[in-house]
Amino acid sequence: MTIMQPAICPSSATVRAITIFWTLFIVSLIAGCNRSAVADSSVPDSTASMASQASPSGQYSYADTVSRVSPAVVTIRSERRMRAPQQFPFGQDPFLREFFGRGRGPQGGPGEQGGVRRGLGSGVMVKSEGVCLTNHHVIDGAEEIIVEFSDGRTLKAKLVGSDAPSDLAVLKVEAAKLPVLSLGNSDGVRVGDVVLAVGNPLGVGQTVTMGIISAKGRTTGLSDGSFEDFLQTDAAINQGNSGGALVNTAGELIGINSQILSPSGGNIGIGFAIPSNMARSVMDQLVSSGKVRRGQIGIGIQPVTQEIASGLGLKDTRGVLVNSVTRGSPAETAGVKRGDVIVSFNGKAVENGNAFRNNVASSDPGTEVNLTVLRDGREQQLRARLREFNSPEQRGDSPTSAQPETGGGQLGVSVQSLTPEIAGRLGLPSDTQGLVVGEVNPSGAAAEAGIARGDVILEVNGQIVRSAAEVAPALKRKNSPALLLISRGGQNRYLTVNSRP
Repeated sequence: MTIMQPAICPSSATVRAITIFWTLFIVSLIAGCNRSAVADSSVPDSTASMASQASPSGQYSYADTVSRVSPAVVTIRSERRMRAPQQFPFGQDPFLREFFGRGRGPQGGPGEQGGVRRGLGSGVMVKSEGVCLTNHHVIDGAEEIIVEFSDGRTLKAKLVGSDAPSDLAVLKVEAAKLPVLSLGNSDGVRVGDVVLAVGNPLGVGQTVTMGIISAKGRTTGLSDGSFEDFLQTDAAINQGNSGGALVNTAGELIGINSQILSPSGGNIGIGFAIPSNMARSVMDQLVSSGKVRRGQIGIGIQPVTQEIASGLGLKDTRGVLVNSVTRGSPAETAGVKRGDVIVSFNGKAVENGNAFRNNVASSDPGTEVNLTVLRDGREQQLRARLREFNSPEQRGDSPTSAQPETGGGQLGVSVQSLTPEIAGRLGLPSDTQGLVVGEVNPSGAAAEAGIARGDVILEVNGQIVRSAAEVAPALKRKNSPALLLISRGGQNRYLTVNSRP
């Protein structure tokens, strides 16, 4: 007998429950997938983001910029007859070398063949009618200048004008519709901006290197320091890059490569370029008149250190300290005095001495300027009319020996009154009043402050000292170092001395 097990049919309530369960399960599954998709779409693609930041095209390449820039960067070759041993600017400095590359000839030294010295540098075409910017030291003394373009063309160039203080020169070639670079605004450049250096280093051919702006407003001290405002970069530049282009990623010319810092003469990542705004001003003047006119006010300045600020009773170290005023100068006429601290020039705060010098130099001769000075702790407003700058003659006088006197014991020096004869031998006006430093105690306060034999002490704490007997009374100041104004090599400078009993 077969036992049949009846099939069991679910009730309608059970069917509804099962249907609801599976419906909710499928809905929740779809919702979860949607949430996951939304979440994934909100996470940025780091690779795409980085690529878009690298360049407008989203590629890690500056090829488009280089292709626009390269045709306007040229090689400058120069020749000069050898008449006497030449002193190349910057070439003797063991640390700061200029980029004036030399080829090698079969006769004589580097670059010399049959009494001819051949020079190599770079340049930048900035006007389509044939105007080229380069360095003064690239073409200085050249009798023939040849400009070579990246397409192989060579053209003779004429020197329009050259300016040694800024190390800039303007050349002209007879051609039209030449590739050019537009001058950018170097004031808008920021430390950290990416830059490209283009030139012909060591004669190997046009080369492009990349780096960043490492610093602004640099001085190197290779010239007299009056008109230096370099952009510093770590883009690789070497000899032969002089006069070449420093451009931003938009292909704008922001600097003319000029110098490098190197103990060996090769690149170590510290290069300097003349800012495009300075280059533009110099170029315009050279093109229009063949020379550069600069303003001059007639003072010597130095930084305000914390020690000097304390010695002057100042609350902070802003501005620049006046350590000399030229007789008959605009500054003297305006009432500027030694010991004044200039804190503002034409309403703009004076950040440092280099910026102040450049502001004065970039003002036209005859311009009336406003100075805010601190004197005896109070601000004063002065107005000066600038005159034209003329390079001072170099003095060849050396310090003279002086018979020691007593009176500088607290400073640790022996001194002698300054006579007209000694003043003349030191290159000072014959009526200069002060004390000549004789012997210096190497363990004394003066030696610690940097005072040396042959220095002339002009003032102590703002008082003119004419004899050794006047030193001790002038040193009487409590709770602050003594402030001495000294003359060395014809240049004045303030020094602070912690005098001892």
